[in-house]
This record gives sequence, structure tokens and C-alpha cells, in this order.
Amino acid sequence: MSFKNLIYPESIAVVGASSNPQKVGHAILKNILDGGFKGPVYPINPKSETILNIKCYPSLLDIPESIDCVVIVVNRDIVLSIIKDCAKKGVKAAIVISSGFGETDEEGKKAQKELVKQARLAKITMIGPNCLGLINPWQKLNAAFGQPIDRPGEIALVSQSGALIASIQDWAKENKVGFSLIASIGNKAAIDEVDFFEYLKGDKNTKVIAAYLEDISRGQEFMRIAEQVGKIKPLVILKSGRTRAGAKAASSHTGSLAGSDVAYECAFQRLGVIRAGSIEHLFDISTALAYQPLPKGNRIAIITNAGGPGIMMSDALEMAGLKVVNIDEKTKSNLQKHLPPSASVNNPVDVLGDADKERYGKSLRCVLESESVDGVIVILTPQKMTDDTAIAKELVEISKKYSKPLMACFMGADTIKNGLNILRENHIPQYSVPERAAKAMLEMVKYNQYKLRPLRIIERFAVNKNPVIKIIKSYRSRNLLEIGEFDAKTIMESYGMTIPEGHFASTSEEAVSFANDMRYPIAMKISSPDILHKSDIGGVKIGLVSPTEVEDAFDLMMLRIKNKIPDADLRGVLVEEMITSGKEVILGMKKDPQFGPMLMFGLGGIFVEVLKDVSFTLSPITATECKDLIESTKTYKLLTGVRGQKPVDIEAITTNLQHLSQLVMDFPEIDEVDINPLKVGQVGDGAVVVDARVILSKESN
Repeated sequence: MSFKNLIYPESIAVVGASSNPQKVGHAILKNILDGGFKGPVYPINPKSETILNIKCYPSLLDIPESIDCVVIVVNRDIVLSIIKDCAKKGVKAAIVISSGFGETDEEGKKAQKELVKQARLAKITMIGPNCLGLINPWQKLNAAFGQPIDRPGEIALVSQSGALIASIQDWAKENKVGFSLIASIGNKAAIDEVDFFEYLKGDKNTKVIAAYLEDISRGQEFMRIAEQVGKIKPLVILKSGRTRAGAKAASSHTGSLAGSDVAYECAFQRLGVIRAGSIEHLFDISTALAYQPLPKGNRIAIITNAGGPGIMMSDALEMAGLKVVNIDEKTKSNLQKHLPPSASVNNPVDVLGDADKERYGKSLRCVLESESVDGVIVILTPQKMTDDTAIAKELVEISKKYSKPLMACFMGADTIKNGLNILRENHIPQYSVPERAAKAMLEMVKYNQYKLRPLRIIERFAVNKNPVIKIIKSYRSRNLLEIGEFDAKTIMESYGMTIPEGHFASTSEEAVSFANDMRYPIAMKISSPDILHKSDIGGVKIGLVSPTEVEDAFDLMMLRIKNKIPDADLRGVLVEEMITSGKEVILGMKKDPQFGPMLMFGLGGIFVEVLKDVSFTLSPITATECKDLIESTKTYKLLTGVRGQKPVDIEAITTNLQHLSQLVMDFPEIDEVDINPLKVGQVGDGAVVVDARVILSKESN
């Protein structure tokens, strides 16, 4: 796939160009001409001889010269024939603005599928359909029907929403932000965000890739490309649809706890992708990353001409997880030489309300030169004697001499508009309130930490795949998706996990026989694919100490459960040794349709879905990532020992998570896993799988 003709075309045609200013075909042609595109431009319309004083052609095939890129703005029914003309003409790039395809009805979906087929046969790089267009300010190309090109810049924007691009362009003009590329990908029929990310990874004009996405269709490819991109330049994504519910009928604890957005969070965190919470946040972060050097650490200094805003900024930084650094004595001494006695040389550095550009400038130099400071935020409030223009110019000049990030928080509007414009023109990120500045600085710190993160090493363990293969094959042959507890535990044991001694019994006599061969007390659990929460319906009996108790428990369990759930398939019971000690945690896996196996860890037992103290990550997982997953829960504090209790074997949990990760990567036909509870003993005692559940995908992989 070649992006050259799409992004850097030397000639362009507009099929559906119009002389009517109310038509999209007119707006696009005018934008191309007004934007200063240097190459030949060919309007195509069989009903016109000229449009905007340019010769108009009846069709693409009537143009004698070759064409690099075609913009298509016609009714849906004609688009396919235009693509076929592109193939005959040797055109290698197309921007399909026309709507009425996959976003509408079944007929539209069929038309879109055929459109993509023909484009790929002709090796045409095509964006759309149903898009705003494409803008490359460095090429003076505005092949879209949004705002005029303002200025070239270092931020690339890829968006599923065309309307959002128009709004962002308007905001960018106000804030003096330039773009290296703006691409509206519409229905993503032929090329999508992943293709653009891969291209932009090597684009010399792009320092930051920003994106608005409603979904990611190719999750595995996205992860591969995003990981490559993230080590070179930041990827900032505003992903909408955070609150959509997950699967309607969750069949496991993990399934019920993993909403549709959790996998995106896991993927972004793994890949160093920065997730924006709003359009404002998207560009707060993007401009900071595009225009300022990365901070080496999280130690931030504040310079302010007012006490209250300085305190607000301190709160915002601390709440974001950054450090309001204690300024070293040498820097304090230097500050005291330049500040009035009533000024504060602590952090925030208060230069007082009458501060001029010299006082701001000398203070800023002192702080930037301090080895204890990684980044600086300068606050200005518009007081009567404040010369915002001079102070802004001073910040700009000083910022050029240091390799530490500098942000401004000029709090005001009309009174300080000249200063704001100077900051924006000279790429000093400006934020109207402390919280925005703190969040942007945080993302810069986190991105730098990601870039320094060591190479991920996935450890492989010696396991026995054969029992797993046999069990899955057996269940598949019977068209069963849910693997019962006994077989599920056999799978776990095959992958290096410890399970209690246990036997499956279909009659009370078998249950007694197995119990007598084991050491009392024993536990008994119902075996049924129709029962998820065994304890809720009396399907678990523990502490059975005699054959009579075992027999009675079996008979009562079968009778009572049958009365409560008449249609339940009761296959028997699992007779098992009692595991009385240890803390209960849950391990799980739910396969996400985009990103693959998603692991879960949290508080185990019967209240897992009530308390929901769980965390998620994507498989495969490293030992370090396992520990991070465990430590991200409140349960972790309980595991380390509180109120005189001894800590549990965290290492055993980590190992079990890695083994589970290897299992679900080795067997993609596994759709869900629940290990609840995993009972974890004290340090060195390991962990035991007390209950397990495995669900296969509906289709074989």
C-alpha cells in the first residue's frame, strides 16, 4: 500500500465538482485551489465546461494527462464506476467523500464491499467512504470540505468523525496550532487508523500522532504497530464509547466484570498510548509533546505572581501523581538574590503581584538550572501592574536555552490576549487553569517513562499440553462449550498449577467411596454447566467428616437443587480435599474480540462481583506486569499483611498468572477462564486452585 499519491499527489481530480457554492463538490474544489496546491487540478462534471474558471472534463478518461489522486463526490450508485475508471486510468489514490455505504443499510454494506474489492484489485489506496477528506498543509493540499488550511505543524490528526475535524480546525486556528496531516477515515473500508499510524511512524513532519476513534477494528495489528510507533513518537487517542455495556449475557465472573472499554484501557496502557478524555485534553497533551522536551522525571517547580493559584497548581500536580519538588538550597539562595524579601523561594516560587519580566525571567532561569527540577509551570494572573506581553516574550526567549519542559498558565482572557498570542505563536503550551497544565505534564512524564521501559520478556514454562488437547477435543466432539470443574482443574494442573486431590462422583455411593479413600474433612461441590454460582443454590458443602455426612449431603444437594432449578443438568459432584488456609483471590481470562486474551486479578470468593476489586491486563504478560496488576488492587494491601497477619505468597500468584497467560495463548479456542478462588498460603507455601471454570469459543480456532 502506497501513501505517496494520496498524501503527496502531484495532480488531483475532483469527480463531482460543482459550480453551486452549496454543494460539497464546489467546497472541495475551492479548498484545493484556495489552499495553494501547486499541481494540476481537474474538475470532473459532464454538465459543465468550466468550474471556478478551470476547464471541466466529462469523465476521468477524457483527461489526457496522468492523475495521482481522485476525490469522489457523487451519489453512491456512481462511485463504483468511478473507481473502475480510476483503475483504467492508472490512478493510485482515491478519497471517497460520498456517503450511503456501510454506515447505512445492507445494500450500502454490499456496495462498500464491492468498492473495496475493486480498489484493491487496482491497487488504489482509498480512504472513506463517508469522510470529510484529507489535508496535508506541507503540500498545500486541502482535499476536504472543512475549514481552510491555516498553517503546517507537527501534529497529525486521524479521525473517524469528519464533523469533529471541522471543529478541531477552528479550535486550532484560535490556538495557533498547526498540523502535519489531517485525515478523515470515515467508514475505514479500505484503509484505517492502523494503516495511517504505520505511515505516520516514519513521517518526518509529524512529531505527535493524535486520533479520534470510535472503535479499533484490527486489534492485534493495532497493538503491533502502536508498539513500534510509541518508541518513536507519542500516540494520543481520544476513544469514545467508554460506557457501552459489554456482552449481554456474561457467562463467568471475568465476563461480567470486563466491560467493553476495559480492553482498550489495557491495550493503551501496555503500548504507551496516551488516552485523552476530551478534545481539549487531546490537544493539551499533543501540543505539549509536540512543542516541549520530555521531562526526565516527575519533579515540577511552580513560579507564580499570586499565592492562591500557586496553591491550586500544587494541589493539581500532587493529585495527578507528580511531585511538587522541594527546591534545593543552592537554588533558593540564587532566588533570594533576585527576589524581594517578602517573596517566597520555596515551591511554589511566589514572585509577588508586582513582578515584571526581569523578576519572572531571573526566577525562571534559577529554577530551570536546578538539578532538582525536571519541569516548570509559570503562572500569571493579570494584576494592574502586570505586563503580560513582556513577560510572555521573556518566557519564550528563556525556553530556547534550556532542555526542560516549560508550560504557562496565564489565567485570564481579554486582558492578557497579547501575551497568550505570543506564547501560542512560539509554542509555549498555555493552559487557562492549573488542572489542565498538571494533566498535560503528567502525560509527558508517563510517556518518557514508557520510552525508557525495558524490553518486555515473556517467560515460557515447561507444561503438558496433551491433557488439554484431549479435554478440548472431547468437549468439542460433544458440542459442549463449558468445561466442568474436574476437567478444568486438570487443565490447570497440566499448566503447572496446584490443585486439591479430588474425584468426580455421579452417585452417593461413589462419593462415599472417594471420601473414605481421602482424609476427612472433605468438600463436595455440584457439577453442572447450568450453575455458575454454586454457593447461591446450596451447591457447596464443606467440612464433611463422615461417610453418613457425605451421603446425606449428596442426596440433599441433588434434591434441593433440582427443585430450585428443574432444568439444570446435574452431572454429579466433585469430592475434594478441604483447603482451609490461605487468602482467596481470583484469576480469570476473557477473550476480547479485538485484542485477544484479557487477564483478571482481584479479590476472590463469593463477593467478587459485589466488591469488584479487580484489575485487568492483556496476555501475554511478564513477571513485572503481573506484579503491577496485583499491586493495582486494594486487595494487595491485605495480601502483604495487615493488623498482625503474615503476608501471603505473592510470588505464587505471579507464577500462576503467568501460567494462565501461557495457557490461553497456547489455546486460542479458550474463550473464558475463572479460577475462583485461588487460595494463597503464606510466603513459600504456594497457592492452590480451589475452583475453576473454562469456557470454549463457539467456533474452533
